[in-house]
Amino acid sequence: MPGLEDLYREIILDHYRTPRNRGELEPPAVKIDGHNPLCGDEISVYLAVDRPDGSDLDDAIVTDIKIGGQGCSISQSSASMMTKAVMGKSVGEINAVMRRFKSMMGIDGIELEATDADVDLGELEALQGVVKFPVRIKCAVLSWNTLANAIVASGAPADDA
Repeated sequence: MPGLEDLYREIILDHYRTPRNRGELEPPAVKIDGHNPLCGDEISVYLAVDRPDGSDLDDAIVTDIKIGGQGCSISQSSASMMTKAVMGKSVGEINAVMRRFKSMMGIDGIELEATDADVDLGELEALQGVVKFPVRIKCAVLSWNTLANAIVASGAPADDA
């Protein structure tokens, strides 16, 4: 369906040309850098997480997220879309989105939970065509892997997804 492919291409280019949530956060926000040595893509994820006293770690909320870095349109647009998809969500919700996204990318070893089927990926679905180009999958998931490391560094649990 060429019309849908054109729409997806436009969404990707829009996020690449005008990335959302670009910038830095001051400490105590966590900063984690990710790098794809195959192509040189670089991503920095700045993450602020609120974990109310006594709350379950899965209930910790991402109160702010910023990205930096440079790279191809796939890595940079995926990072931009990721920030929109996780802002204001709990770590548990983010882990579900992460599993669903990585499953869409065809990443081996991703075990979806029953409720993951209900996760709406929104604009992230524009990246589903990346699976046709296996070398580009690492570009699309770079920001997600970096986010998972930032969640762990913040003291909240991240799935190994």
